[in-house]
Amino acid sequence: MASKIPVTIITGFLGSGKTTLIRHLLQNNQGRRIAVLVNEFGEIGIDGDLLRSCTPETCEDSKIWELTNGCLCCTVQEEFLPTMLQLLKRRDQLDHILIETSGLALPKPLVTAFRWPDIRQGATVDGVVTVVDCAAVAAGQFAPDLAAIEAQRQADESLDHDTPLGELFEDQLACSDLVILNKTDQVDAATQAQVITKLQQELSPRVKIFATHQAQADLNLVLGFQAAVEDDLDARPSHHDLEEDHDHDDEINSAYIIQDQEFQPEVLRQRLDALVKTEEIYRIKGFVAVPEKPMRLVMQGVGQRLNYFYDRLWQPEEPRQTRLVFIGRNLDSQRLVAGLLS
Repeated sequence: MASKIPVTIITGFLGSGKTTLIRHLLQNNQGRRIAVLVNEFGEIGIDGDLLRSCTPETCEDSKIWELTNGCLCCTVQEEFLPTMLQLLKRRDQLDHILIETSGLALPKPLVTAFRWPDIRQGATVDGVVTVVDCAAVAAGQFAPDLAAIEAQRQADESLDHDTPLGELFEDQLACSDLVILNKTDQVDAATQAQVITKLQQELSPRVKIFATHQAQADLNLVLGFQAAVEDDLDARPSHHDLEEDHDHDDEINSAYIIQDQEFQPEVLRQRLDALVKTEEIYRIKGFVAVPEKPMRLVMQGVGQRLNYFYDRLWQPEEPRQTRLVFIGRNLDSQRLVAGLLS
């Protein structure tokens, strides 16, 4: 029988840089065959598609699975376990599995799933990595856009815990084997040192903190802890092993648009800026077709901050479409399209 597949769980709040970290690891996989499970949000799998875009050459042996049925820690039996069982059938073809949580997931319930006999015999949690937004922690709010976090919470009908962000942040840190302190370029050296001191007060002495810009962390730093976390949960205390159900705000929703329209990046940015001022939009992510450009543009926004970059060539078989997902309050796809095309 093949040995157990090591699994690394990547946690951290929305906008901290989890997808950026995983994409970097796939692009620099050093020949390892890596499967990625992405806990997507919304009806279009933007994160999964963004990760797939780095695979044609450097990541040709990597595979992406999108788990779309709500927060992983709350729906572990519905979609995660069946997917893991399918992966275990091909464990002789894999070297490692990465799991990206939604950001609101409590790490401990997910790790506990690896104690299930059908999972334990084929996989082990190599380590838990928490990605932290340095600037957000320095501001005392844990995440770059608290409204976007709350929108994600309220829109996920499967979420059965209403954990305050401070306690959820402590749970993520308490379960960690490594903390990636990301976006350090947005603060000065003194502020970064203050954030590291704050984190060290919450972390076990065994947990290291690695500062990064754009989540540029070496594969050998992130993988290979051999921690068997599922057997070490007593040493990783959680505030919230039991949580009560809570009501969801039906006004919080996700909306998406798919258009054959091509956009110049700055024109689209201006129109999105205008939409953010007139609509209650917390998060934007997607792909854009740019006139006379053979490469696909990735557009991302948190609150009023928008940025974009080209990630790969359009594939011959795929339509050159602009596809965007919005998370916010009382969003209407037709109204968003009208704003973009005006």
